[in-house]
Amino acid sequence: MMLLYSLALAAAIVLASPYWLLRMVWSGRYRHGLGQRLGLISADLRAFVGQRSTIWVHAVSVGEVIAASRLIEMLQGLDPELPVVISTTTRTGQRLAQDRFDSSQRRSDQSGSASTRIFYYPLDFAWIVRRYLKALKPRVLILVESELWPRMLVEARQAGIPVIVVNGRISNRSRPRYRALRALWTPLLRRLTLVLAQSEEDRRRFVDIGVPAEKVRTAGNLKYDVRSAVELPITRELRAHLPQPGKAIVAGSTLEGEERFLLDAFRDLLPDIPQLTMILAPRHPERFRSVEKSIADAGLPLVRRSDWMLRPQSIPPGSIFLLDTVGELASVYSLASVAFVGGSLVPAGGHNPLEPAQFAVPIVMGPYTENFRGMVAALLEQEAIRVTPPERLCHTLRELLTSPEAKPMGSRARRVFEEQAGASETCFAAIRKILIESSPATKEAAQR
Repeated sequence: MMLLYSLALAAAIVLASPYWLLRMVWSGRYRHGLGQRLGLISADLRAFVGQRSTIWVHAVSVGEVIAASRLIEMLQGLDPELPVVISTTTRTGQRLAQDRFDSSQRRSDQSGSASTRIFYYPLDFAWIVRRYLKALKPRVLILVESELWPRMLVEARQAGIPVIVVNGRISNRSRPRYRALRALWTPLLRRLTLVLAQSEEDRRRFVDIGVPAEKVRTAGNLKYDVRSAVELPITRELRAHLPQPGKAIVAGSTLEGEERFLLDAFRDLLPDIPQLTMILAPRHPERFRSVEKSIADAGLPLVRRSDWMLRPQSIPPGSIFLLDTVGELASVYSLASVAFVGGSLVPAGGHNPLEPAQFAVPIVMGPYTENFRGMVAALLEQEAIRVTPPERLCHTLRELLTSPEAKPMGSRARRVFEEQAGASETCFAAIRKILIESSPATKEAAQR
């Protein structure tokens, strides 16, 4: 079965290679990290690991890195001789992981070398996977959410490495694929050591696709533990330079097709709320220029964060402030009178509504929220979020911007955020227990 899988993966890469080669020619995004994906382990990573074993955490992109941040911080304090290494799949995830975890390592590295713990996740071929397992010597492999690759599961099992899924979820879109390929997935999923699911519904779904029930627990959602503890410079500058008195819509993690609804709504709101500003943060950096063009086409004043921070000055009312950076949105949500959370007006499943909830900000999302169905359900139950179709977006924003109900709605959102916290501690305790049970000293004692 694994031979057929490897042949199919190789064939898919060969067939897709002309497309990806063209993308690499035109975009550095697709060239970045290619060597690491092909098994070329950086000298910095090897130097950082040395002869030690590691805890390997894989977080696909920005959302997973943010969700796992508190858990990673807890794991880093477990044992100085058991360092945490972090892989991502996307370039934006790589940058965020470096910002959050690599700089602190460099400051604390007594050797003074520019060691790094961040790298790109390898392609799922046996020889590449084995190179990483040999170099990193992981005592445990932690996969965030549902990033399951067959060859990695096989090789980790053969090497005696426990594999734990944290913040596990099975989306509506991926569930049918898992079930259709049960003959492939069931033997692989049985190799998992433990799945810590986001919700009871996700626990049932993991069992349904083939994970033994005794290996699946409900641990809660790590994203409830995400807190923007430090106010970033961009937030301080914006607070000082936004129109006063005035109101601000922060529209975060927007995807293609959503900005036109937001820009139309913003333009319609200005006659009634002339002191209004919108801070717009597209999800993907490669879309910054196209979003900038959309703002210009809509005839709205534009302020680009990358230019403005060089010389901050008062932002005129009625402007769109384009947040063309990664990693600052969570802090900027604190400035919102109302927050719109993107990926939800188009069928993409939505993004994290808890980032604004922690600041007691009233939240608006579109109808596509399956990626965060548990969170949205909890917020809806407490009347702490508005879910609206595109044609009602302007009406919903106007109501929250002008109604006294907005403030108590935001307070209810923060209460939901605070009451649901604790998943990181639960996951940490489970991982620590497995690390103790799988340690060489424990195994040796059990054999005596």
